[in-house]
Amino acid sequence: MKRPNVLFIMADQLKWSALRMYSEIGIPTPSLERLAARGVMYRNAVTPYPLCVPARTSVVTGRYPHSTGCRRNETLMPDNETHAFQIWRDAGYTNGLIGKNHCFVDLDVFDVYCDMSHGGLPKGDYLGSEPNTKGMEWVRPVESINKAHEGRTQLNENPQSPTIAYAVTDYPLEDYGSNVITAQTEAFLDRIAKGDRFGRDQSEGDDDLPFALWVSYPDPHEPREAPRQYVDMFPPDEIALPPTRRGEFDKDGGVEHLDDGPYPPSGEVSPAPEVNRVLYAMLGMNDDSEEDIRNLVSVHHAMTRMVDDGIGRILDKLEELDMLEDTIIVFTADHGDFMAEHNMSVKGGVFYDCLTRIPLIVSFPKGGVPSGAIDESMANTVDILPTLLELQGLATFEGIHDGWVGASSDEDSRDVSTTLGGGGTVRTELLRRIQGKPLPTATGAMPRIAAFSEYGAGGPPVTMSHLDECEQPWGYRTLIATLWGREAQGRRKMVRTVEWKYVTDPMAQGAGSGDVSDPEDELYDLVNDPWELYNVAHDPQHMGVVSEMRRLLADWMISTEDPEPVALPQTIGRSR
Repeated sequence: MKRPNVLFIMADQLKWSALRMYSEIGIPTPSLERLAARGVMYRNAVTPYPLCVPARTSVVTGRYPHSTGCRRNETLMPDNETHAFQIWRDAGYTNGLIGKNHCFVDLDVFDVYCDMSHGGLPKGDYLGSEPNTKGMEWVRPVESINKAHEGRTQLNENPQSPTIAYAVTDYPLEDYGSNVITAQTEAFLDRIAKGDRFGRDQSEGDDDLPFALWVSYPDPHEPREAPRQYVDMFPPDEIALPPTRRGEFDKDGGVEHLDDGPYPPSGEVSPAPEVNRVLYAMLGMNDDSEEDIRNLVSVHHAMTRMVDDGIGRILDKLEELDMLEDTIIVFTADHGDFMAEHNMSVKGGVFYDCLTRIPLIVSFPKGGVPSGAIDESMANTVDILPTLLELQGLATFEGIHDGWVGASSDEDSRDVSTTLGGGGTVRTELLRRIQGKPLPTATGAMPRIAAFSEYGAGGPPVTMSHLDECEQPWGYRTLIATLWGREAQGRRKMVRTVEWKYVTDPMAQGAGSGDVSDPEDELYDLVNDPWELYNVAHDPQHMGVVSEMRRLLADWMISTEDPEPVALPQTIGRSR
């Protein structure tokens, strides 16, 4: 029996609240709403790491960045990691990646590879940037694509301010990056439907083999540029801006402005940690006009809607080719973006929901995934791979982390060619390496009460004194100038439940006062303060919550502490 196809769609830097289906400040996205109507929408999904490469490598390996070692954008997929496309290649899938990579160095597992990032076609000037296509040529003329990206590549040379840059342009609609990626995907599906294996060795019956395609949109990541007809869909004066609070990033936590916000707490409010205040010193839009902020959000919405329209075209193509019912479709993002929340834009290694909470939809009615379901429990994008493997019939995770399921040394193989073994399913020892778990609702797995995220590689902190050495005015240019240090600083950890979020850094120095939490800790009451404007980590009435969140965090850190799973015995003793 033919296994189902896999279509994995990712938007870059798309926060959950950008979509009306998730938030009142979001925009209508009819194609994603259509996809959710035939699948499961996860309301509380988070990224394991709010940065591109670590998040992407975690999705395709099902492993956290502290296990893969991918903790910076400069550390792509290690050679010793087994990932989804290796597994699918061994299972006979035709593999493709169309759009932004920023994950893989070894491209041998792909039959089709067409790389496009934020500035258009790659130039081969950074790790993982491959200028040559594989398996397909671009369906649009390369000269036209390059021409349509000129405004985007020049945008930061003439920004509206140190913190804001956006452009509205009038290039041919079909040459904008998101539309090129959509058209390339449509062409891929047309060729698949005709039995094309893209140059791969074929044998009798190969036309019935499935495909696994990653459609990776670089939008709505900056540079913020969109075609006029899309920007016109979102008039700036009609945009719903998120609530903010004056003084949120003051050293004293803005105590004199507590009553200005939507939820003035009755207890103690703590200042934001220095890492948050450093970020705000660079990205805070206090000196920007409301007009420019609204225009920026309008362009971001336009970029998002163009991605959504592309997804609609892909769904239409699958229907046209009679492939929709036989295809597992997953949509998500690698991480989010401030986009006016906390009066900032872009991202920067902190853990507010706008950066860590992302949309997630899984659709496969033919495989038993319910249609129109909404899952309110906690989920993580490391859970995507094990979910797909179960829905494909390539693996079952029942009992993998319980009982005596260890394998002998002969089975404990890292050779990708043997991952499927003789039975057509993934071997036990490989499954034990996967730290994510199948998603509830889409599978029979139990819901989880907590999800986790992390940031940093153990480096020294980037402080306000470092900013003082940077040229002023600070802004996006400073963000890039301090990028490597901020990516590496500390080992910050986040645990989130539906009701609470707790953030800490095990490397931070405590006050020595015996308090349950560190001076730099954060705790947010997500029920009463959903926009996370008040840090209540040191409010005595929440000491019990902090203790419980620390217990959840410790359990997670212990359960994932081994980068490689230790081989387990098959019996409890030599004679049994």
